[in-house]
Amino acid sequence: MEIAIRGRNVEVPEAVRHTVEEKVAKLGRFLEGMEKAEVHFSEEKNPRIAEKEVCEVTMHGHGHIVRARATASDTLAAVDRVVDKLEHRMEKLKGKLVSRSHPRRHGSVDFLPDRTSSTSEEEADDDDGSLRIVKTKQFAMKPMTPEEAALQMDLLGHDFYFFSNAETSRAAVVYRRGDGFIGLIDAT
Repeated sequence: MEIAIRGRNVEVPEAVRHTVEEKVAKLGRFLEGMEKAEVHFSEEKNPRIAEKEVCEVTMHGHGHIVRARATASDTLAAVDRVVDKLEHRMEKLKGKLVSRSHPRRHGSVDFLPDRTSSTSEEEADDDDGSLRIVKTKQFAMKPMTPEEAALQMDLLGHDFYFFSNAETSRAAVVYRRGDGFIGLIDAT
């Protein structure tokens, strides 16, 4: 597994690098085929935050992305917490992949139509009052079913996931609703 370790405005000691490489490499036992791991260290600057050390790990493989973020008062404790979170998420992914291969035991994701059409947007105002884009992301999208997209959303720990719907060949979004169910927005 290829492991990239970076620090954002912090130095990562060699002993911490070695420990991170060992622990992240061991995560491969949960799910074979994880090809790449990116580990990012940073530090919270707010003096009111006691757990200043931040460790974020993103793993790529099997067409899935598994991400976890943890904070602690020291770097190694943050690493231990993020590894625990990743173990849990990878076990969950493996269970879902196995249940997918056994369709009789497979429970599908509940999609309910969202009847609300209200839009609430947060506006980023410039001095002149116009909207501006402050961040742009680009990523490769492989076609997937809404169930796979919901799984990916859960693995990333996000509230929504943008994907290319394999059933309709159009852009779509799955999102977590307030009632705990999953919603689907499909472009027409």
